Amino acid sequence: MAAAVVLGGPACWWRWHRRVRAARAAMVCSRAMASKTPVGFIGLGNMGNPMAKNLLKHGYPVIAYDVFPEACKEFQDLGAQVTESPADVAERADRIITMLPSSPNAQEVYTGANGILKKVKKGSLLIDSSTIDPSVSKELAKAVEKMGAVFMDAPVSGGVGAARAGNLTFMVGGVEQEFNAAKELLTCMGSNVIYCGEVGTGQAAKICNNMLLAISMIGTAEAMNLGIRLGLDPKLLAKILNMSSGRCWSSDTYNPVPGVMEGVPSANNYQGGFGTTLMAKDLGLAQISATNTKTPVPLGSQAHQIYRMMCAKGYALKDFSAVFQFLREEESL
Repeated sequence: MAAAVVLGGPACWWRWHRRVRAARAAMVCSRAMASKTPVGFIGLGNMGNPMAKNLLKHGYPVIAYDVFPEACKEFQDLGAQVTESPADVAERADRIITMLPSSPNAQEVYTGANGILKKVKKGSLLIDSSTIDPSVSKELAKAVEKMGAVFMDAPVSGGVGAARAGNLTFMVGGVEQEFNAAKELLTCMGSNVIYCGEVGTGQAAKICNNMLLAISMIGTAEAMNLGIRLGLDPKLLAKILNMSSGRCWSSDTYNPVPGVMEGVPSANNYQGGFGTTLMAKDLGLAQISATNTKTPVPLGSQAHQIYRMMCAKGYALKDFSAVFQFLREEESL
């Protein structure tokens, strides 16, 4: 018997030790393993609306706010709590996602008179999915840290269609130890959640992506316009491009020519999608970053100029793929 105890003792101890370690691991990073407690969502526009709905679909109670009350009514009907200010959201939730149009909007929502930081709880996780200046993200992170909370920038790529389908790509910047806590929520809204580095690197990845997107959309629009004027059928030309070296997302997934694809803004008079104003804004952010880092971006600069011209010519509220229509109408370019 004694021999059996000696032989079996270490094995029993090891099994017990593994169970204890597993139990402890289950308690580590409690936010990352949190139950479906309420999640605050601020900014219910074209992107924020479907993102918040996907959180609801995954069983998360949502505490919502938007500067336009009519944007909240639909969520009230879906069972979400609607609040009067970002501060009220922070009082009721310790995990908050913001999706806002610009840097000034983000600064107001976080640090304004009725901003999140007025009532934020210590230990709260604040995730900003807006596309803003990386330097503003860093400023907000410092302000949030002073309040004992955590800030992460997590801008998105994919557009309204991907937001509805829950297939967004999130580019996340912030403290790496908090990444899994953020990922728990972001995977409800996206199929790709990528850690980029410290605060601001998510924004850096996003503005680089959108600069390339704008350039490729203009290139696709130019090529399609030229081909049509040379007598090519647009659907045939798109088919050829998409099996050749000129293929890109703008040609095979989001073609800017009306009648070539269904379910894209060009098939709906360029309504919905990603607005020209927002593209011009993102290109402006890329220009600021390029200037600050002394980086030459000649095509990015030209793209910025074109989208600013579009805004001035009445395309501001149309999808950014309307650059095709703009080029067709602006023969003097």
